[in-house]
Order: sequence, then C-alpha cells, then structure tokens
Amino acid sequence: MVSVVVVNGNVDQALRNVKKKMQKEGVFREMKLGRHYEKPSVKKKRKQEESERRMRKLKKKMDDESC
Repeated sequence: MVSVVVVNGNVDQALRNVKKKMQKEGVFREMKLGRHYEKPSVKKKRKQEESERRMRKLKKKMDDESC
C-alpha cells in the first residue's frame, strides 16, 4: 500500500511522490503486462530474465563498492 503525506496543501508534490513510489514498486509495469494474455511459458521466461538482470545489477553494485 502506497501512502504519501500532503504537506502545506501541496497536492502536486504529493502526486509526484506517489507516482515515484508506484514506479519503484513496479505497479505501472504490472498494469501494462495485464493488458494482454501472456502464456505461462513466456511469463516464466520473462520472470527468469528479470531475476537474472536484477542479480547482475546487484553483483555489479557489490563489486563497485568493494573497490
């Protein structure tokens, strides 16, 4: 659940914060993927590739920090 506090009636800033949090959590990506049917085999392959991409990114980040 995404929640944002509106400070001094600044709704525009709060809306930007909500959009940023939703983007980070992947809500927009899930909505986009839900527009069309995805075969289970394709879904499994996509999730595996996403996982591998995240692991490479994390590994690279860890290698950069150790230097």
